[in-house]
Amino acid sequence: MTDEKRALVIVAHPDDMEIGCGGTVARWVEEGWAVWLVVVTEGGGGGPDDATDVSPEARRRISELRKAEQHEAARILGLRGVEFLDYPDGRVEPTLELRRDLVRVIRRYRPQIVVIPSPERNWVPAYQVGRYHPDHLAVGQAALAAIYPAAGNAWDFPELLAEGLSPHHVQEVWVINAPVLNHAVDISTTLERKLAALQAHRSQFGDRFHLLKRWLRQAALERGVRHGLQYAEEFHRIRLREPFPFRR
Repeated sequence: MTDEKRALVIVAHPDDMEIGCGGTVARWVEEGWAVWLVVVTEGGGGGPDDATDVSPEARRRISELRKAEQHEAARILGLRGVEFLDYPDGRVEPTLELRRDLVRVIRRYRPQIVVIPSPERNWVPAYQVGRYHPDHLAVGQAALAAIYPAAGNAWDFPELLAEGLSPHHVQEVWVINAPVLNHAVDISTTLERKLAALQAHRSQFGDRFHLLKRWLRQAALERGVRHGLQYAEEFHRIRLREPFPFRR
């Protein structure tokens, strides 16, 4: 068993990681962690809202561009790698197929920490609804089910054993945008790298990036104030036992 500190971030779309946990990821990399990113969709639904050409070819072009942007953002943050599962953007459901695919990547990368989007909405304040794309919720639900019990249980998806992927017990789950937040990370030294990585997603923000930058800086400041820090990101942190001392 390797002693290397490993983290895996699972998100729905390109740019989700940078917005939700880019500063935390940059800090982990500075501290010597190996971090990987898994993007569930192909990103092909990220074109203009008022587009008239929504053909498969247009979608393919958008997907290729967003993947290239994500690889550049990952390079800026210092990630070990990026993997796309290529589910259709905007159509993700928490299926058994997706759960199996996420178990596969968890067993392959064998992280101590997995970061996921929230499987639940926070309805207060009301504007929070805008944070919860259906793909985010579906990925959060599928990822949580993949982490426990499936990733650590040989009886879940036994076909993965034939691929050489033995069970792996994740130690911690960090949930982005959860209804209840119980953990903060000081990103005072990595906020600028988070913003630089996010700026790599030019197709999504373009000349509006200065507005997003201002909003993210203010949000990080408000979170920092809550925890006596300059800038912070917040999560719901779940510590898991290894192995669980009971059967289902």
